[in-house]
Amino acid sequence: MLSATLKQGLQHYSIGQKLRALRLRKKLGLVDLGKHTGLSPALLSKIERGQLFPTLPTLLRIAMVFSVGLEFFFTDDSKRRLVAIVRHQDRQRFPAKIGDRESAYQFECLDYAATDRKLNAYYAEFQPLAGAKGETHQHAGIEFIYVIRGKLGTRIGDEENVLEKEDSIYFDSTLPHAYRRIGNSPCAALVVTVP
Repeated sequence: MLSATLKQGLQHYSIGQKLRALRLRKKLGLVDLGKHTGLSPALLSKIERGQLFPTLPTLLRIAMVFSVGLEFFFTDDSKRRLVAIVRHQDRQRFPAKIGDRESAYQFECLDYAATDRKLNAYYAEFQPLAGAKGETHQHAGIEFIYVIRGKLGTRIGDEENVLEKEDSIYFDSTLPHAYRRIGNSPCAALVVTVP
C-alpha cells in the first residue's frame, strides 16, 4: 500500500493519462493492448484511471508496445526532447511475433529515445519462412518500406509484390499485410510507420 505522499508524488506524472493517450492514438482497445503486453485489460484500465501505479517492469512492457522509453512517462510534457540520438550499439533487437508463431522478421527501433514521436522508424531484417507467405497483421495509419539489401516479398491485401535493393513501397497499413525474405541472401529494410 502506498502512502498518501507517494500517491501524490506519482499522480504528478499522470502515467495513466499518458498511457490512455498513447493507446487511443494507436487506436488500440484495452483487450488488444493486453494481448501485446500479456497484462489483463482490467489491470490496464486501473492504471489508466490512476487507481493503480504500475511497477517499472510492467510499465516497460507497456512502453515497448508503443516504442517509447520509460522516460516518456516521467518527463514533463513541456520539456520533451526534440532531438534524440540512438547509437547503433544501444539498439535492442526484437522478434516480430506474438506467442509461438514463427517470426518473419527481427526489428530494431531507431527512434525510441525521441519522445512524443509523430512516426516510428525501424531497421528490420527479414527471415525466410519455410513454405509460408507470412502471417498478416494490420494497424492504423500508413507504412513505408525502403529495401536496403536483398529481395523482399510483400503481401498487401490480395496484392503481392517483390521489392529489390533500393525499391520502396508506401501503403495503407489498415490493410492486412505481411513480409517475407525471398531467396537465401540477407534482406534488410528501413520501415517507417505513421499513425
